[in-house]
Amino acid sequence: MNFSSRALLAGVLATAIAALSTGALAQASDYPSKPVTLVTPFAAGSGPDAVLRLVSDKLSRLWNQRVVVDNRPGGGGFIAIDQARRAAPDGYTLLQLDSEHVAALPHLYKSRNFVTLQHFDPVASLFRTPFFVAVSSESKLKNMGDLIAEAKANPEAMVYGSWGVGSPGHLGAQQLEALTGIRMRHAPYREVSQLYSNVGTGEVPWAFASIPSSQGIYKAGKLRYIAVAAPKRIPQMPDVPTMAEAGGPASLEVNSFVSLLAPKGVPAAVKAKINADVAKVIADPEIRARFDTFAFEPLAWSPEEIERNAEAKSKVYGDLVRRGNISLE
Repeated sequence: MNFSSRALLAGVLATAIAALSTGALAQASDYPSKPVTLVTPFAAGSGPDAVLRLVSDKLSRLWNQRVVVDNRPGGGGFIAIDQARRAAPDGYTLLQLDSEHVAALPHLYKSRNFVTLQHFDPVASLFRTPFFVAVSSESKLKNMGDLIAEAKANPEAMVYGSWGVGSPGHLGAQQLEALTGIRMRHAPYREVSQLYSNVGTGEVPWAFASIPSSQGIYKAGKLRYIAVAAPKRIPQMPDVPTMAEAGGPASLEVNSFVSLLAPKGVPAAVKAKINADVAKVIADPEIRARFDTFAFEPLAWSPEEIERNAEAKSKVYGDLVRRGNISLE
């Protein structure tokens, strides 16, 4: 190839790259030019759903387009996931998932050979929720030291509840067992309200709990929180000690973060615009005030930070699932 041919080829390539870049930027500047759908596996009225509806309302005003929440609960999250997977990778269908849908599902449903981040890209983070150790207000368990000692003395009598196999409440208790050498029995519930009602009556000795899922029973005076599985106390519950302060393993952190994802293939410029606009909305005082009522921590992670945190959780969950021989198949 002579010099003039090489120069011509270089010019053609430069023009093509410039055209692609210009097209991507134009696509991002025009986004959204039609309604956007937010698919969620969470039921209407749940904490993540309430947040998503607030976010959708703020985004619709910012974008001057309708932003519709499409609730698709059930199937361990796969009903919503399958719905979003069928959508075009153009940014007009986004999927709300928690970190367990992203990081635990591949380990819990091995025969499906489904790895969430092979089909979806993280786009924007929403919030992280901490989990508290809840016991009956009449329980003799005053702190984590009491709970661990009781489990060691009477392993068959120590039962913990959760809102399902593979949930943060289940995997968090598995992690507590691994860190302390105790053994307990798991009681999974289909109805979250029934779980905390039974903790309140003492039928189930304890369970991990988020503020929105257990606050009704707590406000009725039937629950106590003896620890928060976090390195720092939670501002909304300043009197509740950390896991370490309560006599539990300092390294035990139980939380869940919720993000928006998109089918793989969405243009990078569009993903960047969604990320920036969601971060802007999350900073809105009205949303921050709503987060405070749930003890949700607002997050403004980049897609890379979301993926990094998901991978860290996946490693922990994979180890716990193998150790406990846990499966949802």
